[in-house]
Amino acid sequence: MDPIEASRLIMDTYAAKILVACSRKPKHALELSAKLNIPIAACYRRIHALEKAGLLKAVERALTQQGKRIVLYFSQLKNAYIFFEGGKLRVRFQMITGQTQDFGGEWKEIKLIEAEEEEDALPGGLFRPKER
Repeated sequence: MDPIEASRLIMDTYAAKILVACSRKPKHALELSAKLNIPIAACYRRIHALEKAGLLKAVERALTQQGKRIVLYFSQLKNAYIFFEGGKLRVRFQMITGQTQDFGGEWKEIKLIEAEEEEDALPGGLFRPKER
């Protein structure tokens, strides 16, 4: 996962709500959907994306009173940091296990403007007006 993808995942409204809701007590998808006002299909998509990234973990399988199987999820994320310095982006996830995941670890520069436009760039990402 690159730093932009990692920052998008953590900044996604639904994903952030799910991580916060599951940080103290495991919860199941239907509960998350109802309490957080997230459509159930979107909730499952975010759960799967968060699981794939290692930020959410299925910690228990249970039966409802109706005999339906549910999976309880618990957030594995303790802290998340997004660093932007000198045109370079890095994302760091600190897990509850004490492990750290770094994305963009060697401070990769992200080019947002074309090379020829760079000549006209001023500090702070501003541009000189083009002469007509």
